[in-house]
Amino acid sequence: MMQQKLHVTLLTGRTIEQGVGKEYGKSSHQYYDACSMVYMDAGDMQKLGVKHGSNVLVTTPNGSVVLKAVKHPRGSMSGMIYIPYGPWANSIVSNTTNSIGMPSFKGTPATVEAAPDQPILSMKELLKKEFGR
Repeated sequence: MMQQKLHVTLLTGRTIEQGVGKEYGKSSHQYYDACSMVYMDAGDMQKLGVKHGSNVLVTTPNGSVVLKAVKHPRGSMSGMIYIPYGPWANSIVSNTTNSIGMPSFKGTPATVEAAPDQPILSMKELLKKEFGR
């Protein structure tokens, strides 16, 4: 039976593709493609009825963002999602640092749901949504 929303734990971090995209520039298609996606467990994708490359809405207590769902290439990670560092991840992680000077990029509770009709925002659109300019 397909679920409407999947409750998961969000992890964020660096990827080789994100680093290469950054070398092309943060306004490049390479960076957009590398950072505006979410790695998901194949079984979790099946539970939601989403296919590799489909758009999903990821929501945390800090906000929501539409991303491209990608099957995690390194095996099973049921109940977890991974978003590469970048503006899309930053828009949904907490900016609270708990006095250590660094926000927590790991262990954020999140939900994921299919969003086939919602577009993935460009970096310019995302920044306008987040900061109003």
